[in-house]
Amino acid sequence: MQLRKLIPALIPALALSLVGVTPAHAEEEYRRGPAPTNSSIEASRGPFATSSTTVSSLVSGFGGGTIYYPTSTSEGTFGAVAISPGFTGTESTISWLGPRLASQGFVVITIATNSLYDQPDSRASQLLAALDYVTQRSDVRSRVDASRLGVMGHSMGGGGTMRAAEQRPSLQAAIPLTGWHTDKTWGGNRVPTLVVGAEDDTVAPVSSHSIPFYTSLPSTLDKAYLELNGASHFAPNSSNTTIAKYSIAWLKRFIDNDTRYEQFLCPSPANSSLISDYRDTCPHGV
Repeated sequence: MQLRKLIPALIPALALSLVGVTPAHAEEEYRRGPAPTNSSIEASRGPFATSSTTVSSLVSGFGGGTIYYPTSTSEGTFGAVAISPGFTGTESTISWLGPRLASQGFVVITIATNSLYDQPDSRASQLLAALDYVTQRSDVRSRVDASRLGVMGHSMGGGGTMRAAEQRPSLQAAIPLTGWHTDKTWGGNRVPTLVVGAEDDTVAPVSSHSIPFYTSLPSTLDKAYLELNGASHFAPNSSNTTIAKYSIAWLKRFIDNDTRYEQFLCPSPANSSLISDYRDTCPHGV
């Protein structure tokens, strides 16, 4: 009898104890690193010390590569990102992104493709195979939260990024960099996508690639289009602060659910000597 009397009295206390279990609390759960500043996400290295390990070219599903990862696990597991080079490009063409993103709190695999001439859909399969390798078989799998994954890629690797996101809607983020694909319509994509184009791209002109990619994505999707002012198709092949800054913000916002990075995405950055066009669906996550 005493227990039956006690239960009603406990219900209000239990309800109060659950107040903290809110979406905002869930977002905070995956925060990694200190509060960001403009300087911190433009820096060549973030707050995490990193290390790397080589993936053999004999691995199944893709052509091998390099995994970059934070050395400390004191803040828990990390989201992971796979990055593909473009047509005839080697892993070295996108390797600068590995340590730069890892130092911000991600496990990053930069891949070599099975062939230098692999088409975008093949690169999509290889990006997904690389994520599966990182989360299931790699030496750093215990550092990775397999529910928080993203893909990136340059040129045909960017086209592969679009296809990978379409094929695996459980991904949290996609960033095609001066992407190329014969398919221009991506209405079935459900992954938050940052499309990066280059104003002076003559290989994958923004008018026939990046802009149609962006506009074909659902209007209800969290998406953005960033156009690099005066840049060529090969801008992502060397260290680029603008690409890094907005990629970090996008990955943090959607892989880590870290709303502290929304400030760099919304309101939209103005056109400048670095950005010739920017479009978005701000605010994100609504």
